[in-house]
Amino acid sequence: MPVHNSHLPFYRTPNDSVPCGTSVTFRFVSDEAEDVKLRLWNGREALLPMRFDGVMTYSLSCLMPETPCVMWYDFLVQTASGEISYGNAADELGGEGTVQGYDRHSFQITVYAKDYIVPDYMHAASIYQIFPDRFFKAPTKAVCRRKDRYIHQAWDEIPLIIPDPALGGDTNSDFFGGTLNGIREKLPYIKSLGMNTLYLNPVFQSRSNHRYDTGDYSKIDPLLGTNEDFKALCDAAKALDMRVMLDGVFSHTGSDSLYFNKDGHYPSLGAYQSKASEYYGWYHFMDFPTVYQSWWGFQTLPEVNKANESYRRFIFNGRSGIVPLWIKRGACGWRLDVADELSMDFLRHLRVSARKASPDAVILGEVWEDASNKIAYGETRCYCLGDTLDSVMNYPLREAIIAFLTFSNTASHLARLIRHQQEVYPIPFFYALMNLIGSHDRARAINVLAGRTFENLPPEERGGQRLTDAEYALGLNRLMKACEILCALPGAPTLFYGDEAGMQGGPDPFCRGPFPWGKENKVLQTHVQTLLSKRNANALFTKGKLRIRAKDDDTLEITRFFDGEDAFHEKQASASLRVIISRKV
Repeated sequence: MPVHNSHLPFYRTPNDSVPCGTSVTFRFVSDEAEDVKLRLWNGREALLPMRFDGVMTYSLSCLMPETPCVMWYDFLVQTASGEISYGNAADELGGEGTVQGYDRHSFQITVYAKDYIVPDYMHAASIYQIFPDRFFKAPTKAVCRRKDRYIHQAWDEIPLIIPDPALGGDTNSDFFGGTLNGIREKLPYIKSLGMNTLYLNPVFQSRSNHRYDTGDYSKIDPLLGTNEDFKALCDAAKALDMRVMLDGVFSHTGSDSLYFNKDGHYPSLGAYQSKASEYYGWYHFMDFPTVYQSWWGFQTLPEVNKANESYRRFIFNGRSGIVPLWIKRGACGWRLDVADELSMDFLRHLRVSARKASPDAVILGEVWEDASNKIAYGETRCYCLGDTLDSVMNYPLREAIIAFLTFSNTASHLARLIRHQQEVYPIPFFYALMNLIGSHDRARAINVLAGRTFENLPPEERGGQRLTDAEYALGLNRLMKACEILCALPGAPTLFYGDEAGMQGGPDPFCRGPFPWGKENKVLQTHVQTLLSKRNANALFTKGKLRIRAKDDDTLEITRFFDGEDAFHEKQASASLRVIISRKV
């Protein structure tokens, strides 16, 4: 029976991602083989004979390329009955391989830049995501003159769906009045949870409450405050040893913006108004001015030509570019909206621009799939070679945790997914993953884990829906276990504001309700505080090596350890701890 298991160091040493130029030893075991060749490829294929030890093991050591890339490999095995191909399992998650049929799957080695460094603080980060309009009100000197907004009179009202008669869908034009000063006032609360990094959904001047339709990248939205309020927030966070990360939306702007100005709300000459506009080249018009390329067909979100030199200077320029500008104003870096819709070249320039502004700037990306080999726009992209992103939002882990806790899959599958990420992501990247359960564009975590998101109802009927007591208790129990998993793993445990308070809600906009100040679920809140307190107090959780296994279908075992060194090869006294999570209530 032929065997190669990429998750075990006997079969591949080292058996994780490697820096350029590393020597990797491959071993293949078979009592049937007469000859084994290693097929190694990355655009160019090499077929390399393996040495036989005279018993059952074939081995070969190879130097990985000096240029960052993803290497692929499998084995060609000659037996008495003919040649077979042996490669990765069908789910392509590594580990023990299989004899290949018509569809062939190769094992993967991520070969990353030797100088790949992720800011050290990200390896000990715990991230609190805030939808700014819905967190907390506090006075600001900013003046908003827009009249096309609905302002809720009471903080505890339900978000509204306000139909757009011209384009259909939701206008997202109802506001609760949360401000940056409100966030600043609540920093001690966020700190008390054990959080040290704020990730703010977009804060720049925009038409909508979600602000993914940027109107002016250089200004804080007046409903949230002023540019000075942002600096004050960053200064106050720094005083508490906390950081503020911004949401960068660079694939598109709003149609109602300084740059496109379809509605004429800005004093500029927008691209929609005239071909003579300095911004005209930022957009692609098929039939000027009414037919233009837009993000996923949403006419309020005209897509930007990211190759346009004027746009690139506007984003990257070292003196006034938007990316360095806000880092100089206090942000620790950027989370990039739809990062996979930005070209690799754009991301490389963005990273350079950010690091010139601050060597500790961090760039995280929204990538929903495996970030080591995602196929986007006809090319295979690896975001973890050291030249684009520092890490990504870990949606595959989110899906696997939910599937495990809701009995849709087993502990073995969850452990396998985590072990695969450990294999294909470089250590700096893996230990900076934004590990999340809830977010602004998904139903609330407690609803998802209770199995009741109300997505079967028409959107206009979802707002007032609540879980039954039994459903809430089930969701609460599972959410507490999800938090235990997040806090035990490498990477940054990430909470969407209010999840720690037990907030309910279906798909957006109902997952974006106002924070329930004074009505928090204290049991859940205390549980989160306890978990993060333990994590922050023990370097094993942030720097410890990882061993993970399923004890049975219902039980996950996570072991963090030092064996004389930590995951970053720094000397540490040997130590270990074990976290066991059972999904049984």
